[in-house]
Amino acid sequence: MLANVRIVLVNTSLPANIGAAARAMKTMGITDLRLVEPKMFPSAEATSLASGASDVLASAQVVATLEDAVADCSLVLGTSARSRTIPWPLMDARQAGEAVRIESEAQKVAIVFGREDRGLTNEELQRCHYHVCIPSDEEYGVLNVAAAVQVLGYEVRMAHLLAAEQPVPEEQRMPVQFLRWDEAVVPHGDMERFYAHFEQMLLDTGFLAPDNPRQLMARARRLFGRVRLDRIEYNMWRGVFTRLQEIAAELAALKKGKG
Repeated sequence: MLANVRIVLVNTSLPANIGAAARAMKTMGITDLRLVEPKMFPSAEATSLASGASDVLASAQVVATLEDAVADCSLVLGTSARSRTIPWPLMDARQAGEAVRIESEAQKVAIVFGREDRGLTNEELQRCHYHVCIPSDEEYGVLNVAAAVQVLGYEVRMAHLLAAEQPVPEEQRMPVQFLRWDEAVVPHGDMERFYAHFEQMLLDTGFLAPDNPRQLMARARRLFGRVRLDRIEYNMWRGVFTRLQEIAAELAALKKGKG
C-alpha cells in the first residue's frame, strides 16, 4: 500500500545515516529510496546499519539532482526546521502523513530530507509543494535524519492503517487541492519545464527584468504549487505562454520595421 511513497535523501554525508534511514523505512513498509549525490555510497557501514533492510539499499537509486529524484512525483514534501524568507505552505508530520496517504493512492509522492548539518537549501525547498516540520522540543529541536525518516514514515503508515479501519468518503477527508478531478496532476518534471517556459515568457514580453528578478519566480512556484495543475490546465497555460511570446516577437518585428 506504500509502493508510491518515496524517500529522498539529499547530499547525505555519513553512510551510517543512509543505512539507518533504510532500516527506518523498511519498518514502516516503505522501500523506494533515492539518494541525491551522497558523499559515500555504496558503503559497508551503510549496509551494517541497515541491518535487515539491505534490500532497500540494494534497490536505492543514486541521482545527480533533486529534480531527477522527484521528476515523476505529483506531490513533493520537503522537511525543514527553519523559517524561510518567503513563507511556504506548511504541514506538521501528522498532516503530511494524511496528505501522502491520499496522494499515494494513485500517484507517486516524495518526502525529501536534507543534509545533516544544514538541511535543504532555499532553492531546494522551493521545488517542494509543501514544507513539513516535526514539532520537536524548542530547547533541543535536533533530529537525526534517520529519526526524521522514522517519524514521517510512521505517520504515513498510521494514516493508511486508520483509513483502512475507518473509511470516510473522499470529499470529506481530502483538502480541496487533493481531490481527484477529470485529469491527473502534472508530475514534478513537467512542472520544472512549465516554470522554465513561464520565466522565459516573462523575459520575452519584458515583464521580468533579468538583472532584477527579485522573488517573482519563487512566488510563482509557491502559487502554482498550491494550485497543482492537471494536464489540461498545464497545456492551456503553456499555450498561453507560447502565444504571448509570439505576440511579443511580432511587436518587436513591427517596431524594427518601422525603425
